[in-house]
Amino acid sequence: MDIDSNQQIDKAATAPQASDHQAVWLQGLNAPQLEAVTTLDGPLLVLSGAGTGKTRVLTSRLAQLVASRTAAPWNILAVTFTNKAAREMKARVGQLVGPMVEQVMLGTFHSIAARMLRTHAELVGLRSDFTILDTDDQLRLLKQLMEADGLDIKRWPPRQIAFHIGRWKDRGLTPDKITRAEAGDIANGKIADLYRQYQERLITLNAADFGDLLLHMLVIFNKHHDVLAGYQARLTHIMVDEYQDTNIAQYLWLRLLSSKHHNLCCVGDDDQSIYGWRGAEVGNILKFSTDFPEAVTVRLEENYRSTGHILAAASALISNNETRLGKTLYTSDDLGQKVHISGYWDGQEEARSLSSQIESLMKRDHDLNEIAVLVRAGFQTREFEERFIAIGLPYRVVGTRFYERAEIRDAMAYLRLVYQPADDLAFERIINTPKRGLGDASLQIIYAYARAAEKPYFAAASDLLDSDELKTAARRQLGQFVIQVERWRDQLGIMPPGDLARIILDESGYTEMWQTHKSADAPGRLENLKELVVAIDDFDTLGSFLEHIALVMDNDTSPTEGEVTLMTLHAAKGLEFETVFLPGWEEGVFPSQRTLEENGGAGLEEERRLGYVGITRARRNLYISFAANRRVHGLWQSSVPSRFVAELPSEHVDEDMAQGLSIGRAEPVMIGGADTRVGKAGYGPGWQRMARAGHAQIASPARDAGGYAETSSGGGFQIGDRVFHQKFGMGDVRSVEGDKLDIAFDKAGRKKVVSSFVSKP
Repeated sequence: MDIDSNQQIDKAATAPQASDHQAVWLQGLNAPQLEAVTTLDGPLLVLSGAGTGKTRVLTSRLAQLVASRTAAPWNILAVTFTNKAAREMKARVGQLVGPMVEQVMLGTFHSIAARMLRTHAELVGLRSDFTILDTDDQLRLLKQLMEADGLDIKRWPPRQIAFHIGRWKDRGLTPDKITRAEAGDIANGKIADLYRQYQERLITLNAADFGDLLLHMLVIFNKHHDVLAGYQARLTHIMVDEYQDTNIAQYLWLRLLSSKHHNLCCVGDDDQSIYGWRGAEVGNILKFSTDFPEAVTVRLEENYRSTGHILAAASALISNNETRLGKTLYTSDDLGQKVHISGYWDGQEEARSLSSQIESLMKRDHDLNEIAVLVRAGFQTREFEERFIAIGLPYRVVGTRFYERAEIRDAMAYLRLVYQPADDLAFERIINTPKRGLGDASLQIIYAYARAAEKPYFAAASDLLDSDELKTAARRQLGQFVIQVERWRDQLGIMPPGDLARIILDESGYTEMWQTHKSADAPGRLENLKELVVAIDDFDTLGSFLEHIALVMDNDTSPTEGEVTLMTLHAAKGLEFETVFLPGWEEGVFPSQRTLEENGGAGLEEERRLGYVGITRARRNLYISFAANRRVHGLWQSSVPSRFVAELPSEHVDEDMAQGLSIGRAEPVMIGGADTRVGKAGYGPGWQRMARAGHAQIASPARDAGGYAETSSGGGFQIGDRVFHQKFGMGDVRSVEGDKLDIAFDKAGRKKVVSSFVSKP
């Protein structure tokens, strides 16, 4: 839910007032809010713009329903999207009307559906004590079914199958409704049958997954009309929050429950529908008046959060969307500061400038907790995190810090093991990631031998390749892994660390694992891995990068003076800050190129709604920026300012551009078969020359010269030194080349090793 702005209380005196004899929850409401709260019967759509007091309207309307005795508490169904929102609503209404709120059926879609299903479980073949499976259990079950069916789980990962089944459940489709065209060639054309087997197996196990909670209730309502009639008679008044985020199954469930009394109140904002990638259907809110021709529509447009310039920018941006019901935010507050738009040469300059601006705000006693940096994709946080750490700027990442993300930790474990094979923690993390057919029994043999021989796990694994301790298949898989690691080690000090990291991630199968991982967050994880390689490219050696990361991870971010919030635009929905920075507004980054390619015009409109959400998070100060050069997935490229920047009205923005940069204006182009709009080049005269100059300054001097700077001197070893190697024993250094030593070992013969592997006795 959107957080009500405290400013609404301050402005209550200027809003239309309810009469003195009315209840306390009606006092201070403006006219549209009062209409929404007191329209208690019949279908009602409340279009609540950002910062317009939606939370207050929801709680006040629920209190009004109970206190006016329009409906008894047990006749009311109130549905939210999160447990937190449900708890907040119950607490607020409880303060207004007392313990009666406990009798309201209030909760999330899934919690309410689960409660209903436990009452009627036998109608779909379950017992009331059925288990709700988590994701791991679902995947384990699908894997069993696929292996029994002879399907290649590498070609068709269980997670990919689970994704498709989950989407069908979001649409209310049972296995019998999956057509041949719908199934396509997924899982060799067997996915519909897999879905059927999966559902049958769940019944046998007396289990359900999250999608089943609503799906089973839809089946029950459609087949057992007496059950539906019972709920319809009891639940006379229904309220739904965030209606723009409902999927089709949720929509159908609500339609069935409300079809008798039509007392359905849906609160939402079509302009803030940003979750299409996880099944949300914006069409549900767009067709509300078609579903209920007698519906009353109330628009909440008076914003109590942001200044006039910010609201004008948001309204102008979103007005470019065609599929919307339409509303215009306004405020009785002053215009405030104009939206500040900046253009920079590159992403690094953008991060430096943004950090400096935050430091300037700190000097003016701006609360750091009231500053947010909102990015389109998670991988973008890395550059800002490192800059904040470098200057000692306190910050927090909502979600997971870049270097703490699972895929980054996995990749780092590969790099650590290649750099230092004695890193047992790294070995444990990636020995079976991705799966290599090494079961627990094989791993325990390796670990037991390592302890007995007092050797690192990797060295123990190498030794066991020449023994019969492991089964043939396991020994073969382990041997391939050991050979890979040793081959990668041979490239240390020879190949640039960024290039080596790319090879490691590709040859290990780790990149492919996420490429075939059909979960909604897989593309984002791949982007994070590419951003990691970009970070490594800034270092001369892998060792210096690993040391840098160790310092980054050890950074103490528990200041007493507050922290800047760093998060994605999706995660920021429902929040508000005094000052908001929106960096990276470039074509391909925002709007996302992947979204445009996959969803065409519909994807563009959702991206624009995401921009609208970002703008309306700001109360007083808003900074939008773009970079002319950005390193994307390891490659420098010239970036065109986002078309969204060009859609912001000039009278409400201040521009601060690097020489040769301009915003540009929009012209139509074809993307994915849809007539969309894209900004012009946005560069002034002479830009190409300056862009080339900028690139020359950014590129590595060593690489420009046709080679790579040599930073190693053999680790302090010289020809003739007597050295010890843990595996090869004693030997004499014959030659030194960079970090590589040519050593004549007493027993192992002539070997080339990296200097970090040997020591002087």
